Amino acid sequence: MGSLNFIGLGTYDEKGMTLYGLELARNCEIIFLEHYTSLMPYLNLESLERIIGKKIIIIDRKYLEDGSAILRNAMEKDVAILIPGDPFIATTHIDLRIRAEKQNIKVRVAHAPSIISIVPGETGLQNYKFGKSATITFPDNYSEVPYDTLKQNLSLGLHTLLFLDIKVDEGKYMTANDGMAILMEIENRRKEGIIKSNTLVIGIARAGGPNQLIKGDVIEKLICFDFGPPPHCLVFPGRLHFMEAEALVMLAKVDRELLKVI
Repeated sequence: MGSLNFIGLGTYDEKGMTLYGLELARNCEIIFLEHYTSLMPYLNLESLERIIGKKIIIIDRKYLEDGSAILRNAMEKDVAILIPGDPFIATTHIDLRIRAEKQNIKVRVAHAPSIISIVPGETGLQNYKFGKSATITFPDNYSEVPYDTLKQNLSLGLHTLLFLDIKVDEGKYMTANDGMAILMEIENRRKEGIIKSNTLVIGIARAGGPNQLIKGDVIEKLICFDFGPPPHCLVFPGRLHFMEAEALVMLAKVDRELLKVI
């Protein structure tokens, strides 16, 4: 009898996988890699294959969402799916796991760091004070959900993590600057005062890697800041505890005068 193994890769390169994840991968007969749900800018496929000692098959969104071939193989063989970040941040993976469980396929999971776990630690913002997250999408898939999410979280004093859209097949990755511009355009249309020129925002680039960059400032200034290569994300702080404020000064280089603490 086979198994289906969901293995997180972390956020940066092939060294983000846990030892448990590596053990699972080395014991599998078939290894898939999906890379459409998130961007790992420094993942080296050849290096990853050498570490695991197996050939890796790259699969696209359609193959994973259909899932039938994966589940069919997992009925008789040990199958691994390598996934950027933590395995179950994307709903597609949850769906596949449920289908596997219903078919009595043994499921194993090797968790790994994700942007959701890294951001609180790297900014110093307390994880239990984050509200709902959302994704700022490209204009061709226009959505005001991120604006509404930010509005709701700020009303509760909560921090907001906003992901930025990617289109791996087209090589398109939204920058923090683009994300801020889209939010400001929505504000210009709705005029609800959620985003003002002096709204504090934190931009994060290449989270979890050695060339990670974190910078905070008012949005009218930060929108011109060069964050370098993707992936990027944005954090809008809510009400700050004095320790969070101190962390933002030290870790995100925020001007102390911009911070309001409880």
